[in-house]
Amino acid sequence: MQLPLVGKLKRPLPWILGLVIISALSISVLFARQLQNSANDDVEQLTVAVKRESVELEIEASGTVEPIQSVNISPKNPGLLKQLLVDQGVSVKQGQTLAIMDNQELLVQQAEAEARLTQAQANLEAAQIRIPAEIEQAKIQVKQASARLSLAKARIPRQIQQAQSQVESTEVRLRLAASRRHRNQDLVQEGAIPEDDFDAVENEYLDAQVNRQEAQQRLKELKNTKTPEIKELEAFLAEAESSFRQSQQMANSEIAQLQAAIEAAKAERDRVRIQYQDTFVVAPFSGIITQRFATEGAFVTPTTSASSTASATSSSILALAKGLEIVAQVPEVDISLLTNGQPVRVVADAFPEESFKGEVALIAPEAIVEQNVTSFEVTIRLLTGQDRLRSKMNVDVTFLGEKLDQALTIPTVAIVTRAGKTGVMIPNEDSQPEFKPVRIGLVLEEKTQILDGLSPGERVFIDLPETKKEQK
Repeated sequence: MQLPLVGKLKRPLPWILGLVIISALSISVLFARQLQNSANDDVEQLTVAVKRESVELEIEASGTVEPIQSVNISPKNPGLLKQLLVDQGVSVKQGQTLAIMDNQELLVQQAEAEARLTQAQANLEAAQIRIPAEIEQAKIQVKQASARLSLAKARIPRQIQQAQSQVESTEVRLRLAASRRHRNQDLVQEGAIPEDDFDAVENEYLDAQVNRQEAQQRLKELKNTKTPEIKELEAFLAEAESSFRQSQQMANSEIAQLQAAIEAAKAERDRVRIQYQDTFVVAPFSGIITQRFATEGAFVTPTTSASSTASATSSSILALAKGLEIVAQVPEVDISLLTNGQPVRVVADAFPEESFKGEVALIAPEAIVEQNVTSFEVTIRLLTGQDRLRSKMNVDVTFLGEKLDQALTIPTVAIVTRAGKTGVMIPNEDSQPEFKPVRIGLVLEEKTQILDGLSPGERVFIDLPETKKEQK
């Protein structure tokens, strides 16, 4: 093919150069447009727009189903397990008998204690009948001694007075007899009376002397015996009174000892009775038997550790649990977002298609540090699922917080840190990433709330271009 113009042109070189320059410029413009379009395409793919939306605060954690109350049930005293009345998985009521320990020896001891108490009570009853009679007898003796003393004090002075009167009477008779004897003595000497008459007068005189002597002697004896007899009777009265007081004291002491013996017998009876009652192992509260550690015939003693399987020696017979709750581990950064009563959604590994309701019951006051990870135990009260869930099941829990309306959010992956400042990467005029500081609020898993630094519609990088990654 020929170029007719070239042959006709006198100076073709300038035209050729012009055409080359124009072509180069066209190609450059075209390439620049392609690069611009490619950069715009990369920004669209690597960035997202900041937007306002309503979000619900949700915090996810893992937990375990635990009994609200659980206890290992043991006998109070070591011994042989005679009967086991329940098995694992059985529901029991508070106070229900779960097991019976060997108690034949305690039955014998209880009968002996009852017999000793009955004997002690009989001894007291007999003493209460006998002792008042003894005291009354001692009291009568006191009264008798007092009466004898009173009679003696009244009788002896009267007898002395009578004896004194008799002495005086005999002295009068003696004087009369002496006077008659004196007169008759003169008469008999004169022969005026016979000797026989004088002898009669003489005998009368002698009798009067004897009577006076006897009366004096009796008076003397009465005076001499007055004081000793009174003293003897006073001593007898004092002895009777002392015996009466001793009887009262001994009676009180004996009654007190017998009453103490009854109390001791009662205490012994009650002790044996309690030991016997302790052989009946009862449920401290209503719940479900979750474990069985011993079998009938096993020797159970609180001094050894319970095993997870039935054995010949154990410290526990059964494990009893009441109710269910969930204990979850919540990271330290999320604990400030939880409050008591906050609703919780629960999904168990055993029932992945079901969800159960719960609420926050307790937030532990102290953190747990495991492998340099700080978390808090949060107890969740189950509102549904008590009949479906089982102890020790693994569950995922979601704490449902308040709803944020018109919150400014971006993907959490867009948050970066430069020189200790938190921010995002935004496109500059050349569509290249540029750091911009922001102030963030709640971090909601894949989304983060922006409080300041961005406006709705702005775009932020969620991934950097390849060139920036290589430079970085």
